[in-house]
Amino acid sequence: MAGFLGYQNKRVLVSGCFSGMGEATARLLLELGAEVHGLDYKESKLPLASFTLVDLRAPASIDAAVAQVADKARGKVDALFNCTGLPQTAPPLDVMKVNYAGPRRMTDKVLPLMRAGGAIATIASTGGLGWSRRIPLLLELARMQSFEDIMQWCEANTDTVREGYSLSKEAVIVWTMFAATSLIKRGIRLNCTLPGPTETPMMKEFESATKASVIEAATQPINRRARPEEQAAPLVFINSDAASYMNGLALPVDGGFMGGIASGQIDPRALMANAN
Repeated sequence: MAGFLGYQNKRVLVSGCFSGMGEATARLLLELGAEVHGLDYKESKLPLASFTLVDLRAPASIDAAVAQVADKARGKVDALFNCTGLPQTAPPLDVMKVNYAGPRRMTDKVLPLMRAGGAIATIASTGGLGWSRRIPLLLELARMQSFEDIMQWCEANTDTVREGYSLSKEAVIVWTMFAATSLIKRGIRLNCTLPGPTETPMMKEFESATKASVIEAATQPINRRARPEEQAAPLVFINSDAASYMNGLALPVDGGFMGGIASGQIDPRALMANAN
């Protein structure tokens, strides 16, 4: 398996490696023989090649962190994993920064370090399921060139941003599709995953803000939550050599939930209960 994925001695960056899906991703990459450099707001206990503190709410922190990683890595980067996230219980503008504007800034700063044949994967969510209903708005966000422009738009459109979570994940999905078409001309692939409910430390925040019936509906038809390792494996795969023809993909990792919605076997009205 390690040879099939091609991570042996590859240099990879994992943003959000402290816990949850990001920690599981970094651990799997270490097992596959990669040289793993981690970034997060809390220090990882994994045996990484290097660790750098970063606050994705602050562009200067992102820029400084990538510069430090570039110095520690001493060479080209093969893959970037954007695994950071905040739930809807955090301040909406912080959610937009950590879930969307920050990972985009991180990606922009890492791109000059990447070699042709490199790949980038970002964690979105089935919480971004509504992206297709507002493509013009999301393309507007995708075309914005800077962290500051994105956040200025968010501050001027708080009614649209709302709790921040759904919009941030929809934005990741559409940005992935939009930016992948140009990045592939540089030999770099860009994809994202859409996890369903997953047993991470952040799950208790979702439970506090979401009706149990909604979370239960989102775990159908498999009728259980994912483990972090079950989200890490698809992320690692889409950034691997084995996935060299996968680009601009929003990959559901949800136990069949989106298939059930599309085929009419899961009633989407169950997901609206939280708004009542």
